Amino acid sequence: MPKTIIVSNRLPVKISKEDGTLVTKPSEGGLATGLGSIYKEGDNVWIGWPGLAVSSESEKTEITEQLADENMRPVFLTPKEIEEYYEGFSNETLWPNFHYFNQYAVYNQNFWDAYCKVNAKFSKAIEEIVEEGDTLWIHDYQLLLVPQLIRKVFHKLTIGFFLHIPFPSYESFRLLPWRREILQGMLGADFLGFHTYDDMRHFLSSVNRLAGLGNSNGQISLPDRKVLVDALPMGIDYDKYANVAAAPETLDREVRYRTSIGDQKLILSIDRLDYSKGIPQRLRAFELFLERNEDYIGNVSLLMVVVPSRDQVPMYKQLKEEIDLLVGRINGKYGRLNWTPIHYFYRSFPLNALSAFYRMAHVALVTPMRDGMNLVCKEFIASKLDKKGVLILSEMAGASKELSDAILINPNDIEQQVDAITSALSMPLDDQVKHMDVMQKSLKRYNIHHWVNLFMERLNFIKDEQRSLETKIIDKDLSENIKKQYNLANERIIFLDYDGTLTGFHGNPLDSKPDEELMDLLTGLIKDGKNKIVIISGRDKSTLNKWVSSYDLEIIAEHGVWFMSKKKEWSTAAELNGDWKDDIQKILDRYVDRTPGSFIEQKDYSLVWHYRKVETGLGEIRTRELTSHLKYITSNKNLQVLEGDKVVEIKNSEINKGKAAKVLLKQYNADFTMALGDDWTDEDTFLAMPEESITVKVGNSASAAKYNVPSYLEVRKLLWKLIEQ
Repeated sequence: MPKTIIVSNRLPVKISKEDGTLVTKPSEGGLATGLGSIYKEGDNVWIGWPGLAVSSESEKTEITEQLADENMRPVFLTPKEIEEYYEGFSNETLWPNFHYFNQYAVYNQNFWDAYCKVNAKFSKAIEEIVEEGDTLWIHDYQLLLVPQLIRKVFHKLTIGFFLHIPFPSYESFRLLPWRREILQGMLGADFLGFHTYDDMRHFLSSVNRLAGLGNSNGQISLPDRKVLVDALPMGIDYDKYANVAAAPETLDREVRYRTSIGDQKLILSIDRLDYSKGIPQRLRAFELFLERNEDYIGNVSLLMVVVPSRDQVPMYKQLKEEIDLLVGRINGKYGRLNWTPIHYFYRSFPLNALSAFYRMAHVALVTPMRDGMNLVCKEFIASKLDKKGVLILSEMAGASKELSDAILINPNDIEQQVDAITSALSMPLDDQVKHMDVMQKSLKRYNIHHWVNLFMERLNFIKDEQRSLETKIIDKDLSENIKKQYNLANERIIFLDYDGTLTGFHGNPLDSKPDEELMDLLTGLIKDGKNKIVIISGRDKSTLNKWVSSYDLEIIAEHGVWFMSKKKEWSTAAELNGDWKDDIQKILDRYVDRTPGSFIEQKDYSLVWHYRKVETGLGEIRTRELTSHLKYITSNKNLQVLEGDKVVEIKNSEINKGKAAKVLLKQYNADFTMALGDDWTDEDTFLAMPEESITVKVGNSASAAKYNVPSYLEVRKLLWKLIEQ
């Protein structure tokens, strides 16, 4: 029975030692809540670190057996691995880079080596229990290499990955010395999920610019499969937080807390200690608010909870000291005997206490400098059973994309923060209820369970897409079948595209001339008197004349403009007019002037703009501009604008490869017909072929071809197989 395996740095429980005894406590995290219904079913399992460095083999055995009953499997880490992989590379290299705090990033080879080692350790733990047919769901930035490590062993396994922190722009990500290895690791997954469209867009940009892989509608075409990338904002267990907010224990705590604090308005701030949370900026904004609004002195307090985190690390220790000084200064400056401006707690609280804080707060101040999602703001909304309260939210948090009814602010703009606090405290109750109602309805619908289901739906979707392509991949059995049809035929015609099909692409198009293997292959194909070989290409006739006219074959050049018969004479398919070229040439010249590395190729009846040598990214942008421009000005002309692999071609629309292929198909009464091509100009050829033809697309994009192969190298292997004795 197939199972689902969840993998994260931490298990949904934390094991600690108390008085020499191992104690297991459940995690309150949103991930543990959302995936609880999955990993506890059947043979499903959750793999992760139990939160304790364990050296004793007997304790490892005890923990393993104890967790097995709960469908969990531990990965044990040494103190050095925790220091270098987790505290080091994960939190001192990836965390600052992904959150745009590159001034704090540490680039340490030992940290990277430890990261690779621990990712391999997680991969090994997966390999011990995974089977083909299982589904693997890997989580977050600590395990970016695991998808590819598993893919190398289980080629067809269903692998999903979700990143819970932001993915940075290319300009930030490129600073990492190990950027390509990280991308390759992530691309081992079939489906990659991110919180926001921006995160998704940044990832696709880095894949394009660092790995040279484009995408279509979020699908990246790898040689062996497609990878889907999408934005799926993570929700919370809405009902859980709403129910806790109504629990007797929560209500008792609220009464005690309100009695202690007194009759005043509360602004709530809850964060883990981290420089990405914007805590000092928030404190300065609150200080400026008090300075400008004397009426609120004695009538409003900031209830600030900071959960301890890595406070022995110098950077975090310094942040803690800065927060302590700011709180002390503000309380000392504005405090009264019967009123404290900031109630500051450097500790964690149980859920009922947090829920009481949510209920009490008039305003939630959630202003991170950068955050993947931030679930505190969602928990605050779910806890507001009376719908009264205002959320001030940083537009740098992923949640801001969903919660547009909050007061959205730029956390770097202290003036805007002060204005937002003033507006929130004075907002009429009707407006509070109206905005809160909209946000609650959204969070109820897009809750954690919806997120889990949607992730699995998208993962299954791309696996179905892959399987539909797999049925077309020419494997050993299929190539044997094609060989059998080939051998039984009395007369054959084979159409071969050139660039990308018989040979690879080069920065300089003239470097694609036939190599020794290709010359031998063409000789072998032509040697069989039953074969009629046709080179059908977008290349100009003079180049093809130079490269392949010495062979006893037919040539179709410029997508069907020119024919060369075996008599070595060129003819045109129809009377064509090239008067349009001068006007189009002027447009292309302007784009060449603006795009270093691009150039124009002149053909008899077409023009081609090449951008293979252009900086990745810039070429794609210019191409979109150029094609849009050209399609507009050619809309009432008899011209067609074609986009190929790093080229844009403009030609007469009445000419295409399919029409040219039909001319030769009528001349030869072949009982074996075959066509091979790599881009969408070859789709006309595939569509023109008889129903029983063998049609082969190079690459795994959607095609009218019946079959596909990964690259031109596989084309050569297939053709060699046909002519081998």
